[in-house]
Amino acid sequence: MDIEALRPHAHLVLRDAHIPELPNHYHGKVRENYDLPDGRRVLIATDRLSAFDRILCAIPFKGQVLTQTARFWFEQTADICPNHVLAYPDPNVVIGQRLDILPVEIVVRDYLAGTTSTSVLTMYKAGRREMYGLRLPDGMRDNERLPHPIITPTSKASYGDHDAPLSREEILTGGLLTEAQWEQLSTYALALFARGQALAAERGLILADTKYEFGTDAQGRIVLADEIHTPDSSRYWRAASYPARFEVGEKPESFDKDFVRNWVAARCDPYHDEIPEIPEELILGTAAVYIEAFETITGQKFTLPEGDGTVLDRVRRNLRPLFTT
Repeated sequence: MDIEALRPHAHLVLRDAHIPELPNHYHGKVRENYDLPDGRRVLIATDRLSAFDRILCAIPFKGQVLTQTARFWFEQTADICPNHVLAYPDPNVVIGQRLDILPVEIVVRDYLAGTTSTSVLTMYKAGRREMYGLRLPDGMRDNERLPHPIITPTSKASYGDHDAPLSREEILTGGLLTEAQWEQLSTYALALFARGQALAAERGLILADTKYEFGTDAQGRIVLADEIHTPDSSRYWRAASYPARFEVGEKPESFDKDFVRNWVAARCDPYHDEIPEIPEELILGTAAVYIEAFETITGQKFTLPEGDGTVLDRVRRNLRPLFTT
């Protein structure tokens, strides 16, 4: 979407969604969560952009893009794995069943890629060949396809801490999951990823890697939670340009969400310094990338809002039937 088309809507950002009439508030990095007495959870995706263990800014429509992209994928994979979704009362909101979140985050990778300390590429470039209980061959190149998709689980760190890589043996011996739970999670994750890759390929995209979060319901059933195959939780590349760019050692063409991150890192120490004011052009450019990602991934048209009022006004109006006070 053109930046100029977004400019009149630049003020429509949902920086926070604190709603006193909803009970049991939990403030996350991006989402505001409320637990209702009947066992439902209200998850409101804000437009906050988090990096360097802090909130940098808010990107118009980011929360809506994440919620609606996840909705597309939850609906496309409901036959593979049960998910937490009960209703979508607002473009930024999903109501799900409350789950006990399992303490292991499941990451599936099909390419030697990534920049974080837990990514296979970072470990590989540091000389490691054995990781996550697996052994990779020598001589692989950046962003090369792996022999087959692999599961690279990590611990679930608190905000501000760092995830740590785990092997199957560490998960089982540490009592993080039972063997039956691990086998079920592995089966679900690989099947979800295969479906994601197949549908992404139809849209001219490569789903290179993604992360999943699972929980258990009151009956002990494993259920997919949080989000699935969104631009924040997944790495998408454009399939048409991948072979040529890989051949000459260039990074794959992607939905680059790192405009803001790179701009900030070039101007300060983002972990310790005050964050400089981020220009509107950069904010709107990032919003355009999120919207492009939604439209390309889902094949659906993103519709800009009409009428007056803030995003929070709309969210409150749509959630009013749930107010307890």
